[in-house]
Amino acid sequence: MAARFGILARSFSTSVARQQLVQPPIQVFGLEGRYATALYSAASKKKAIDAVDKDLKEFSALLKTDGQLKEFILNPLLSKDLKKEAITSVLTKKNASPLTANLLNALVENGRSSNIEGVVNAFSTIMAAVRGEVICEVTTAKPLDAPAMKELEATLKAFTKSGETIKVTTKVDPSIIGGMLVSIGDKYIDMSMASKINRYTALLQEAV
Repeated sequence: MAARFGILARSFSTSVARQQLVQPPIQVFGLEGRYATALYSAASKKKAIDAVDKDLKEFSALLKTDGQLKEFILNPLLSKDLKKEAITSVLTKKNASPLTANLLNALVENGRSSNIEGVVNAFSTIMAAVRGEVICEVTTAKPLDAPAMKELEATLKAFTKSGETIKVTTKVDPSIIGGMLVSIGDKYIDMSMASKINRYTALLQEAV
């Protein structure tokens, strides 16, 4: 276990690139990351990042509790205009920021309704960085026991800056067989046994 954490420490030893003006303090990737970054930039200019963060959290929570609304928004047979009307109605009742409405309606208009939750999560990651929180997700084949969890948290804490706090969440995925997958901020490392097996299999196939 100690050797594994040593590998983890070396894997995360590279410095994080500095971000430019109105860029988020952390990079978020993929389609959802691009939308979240654009929203952060717009909200920063309007000094509305906290309001937008609150709006997105409330809308995400509503989708989790209101199955009818979620079905309505994700239904591919319904028109985009109907979906945008529903979203605008919900946000108006909550006095949400126009930036939030623009973002959600843009996702619907572009046929990206299914990405709403992903964009909310990406924006939450950005906001965690704004608050000095470093989000870390660890996936293991089996649940970590208390000593292993304590050692992991101590290892990861070494990569935080002064004033930052680390938020560790764990997931169990038996398919990785052993080892772990770790994402911390915008860094990712695959130390799973499944990954090693695939790598060795590929090498053997090349050798044949």
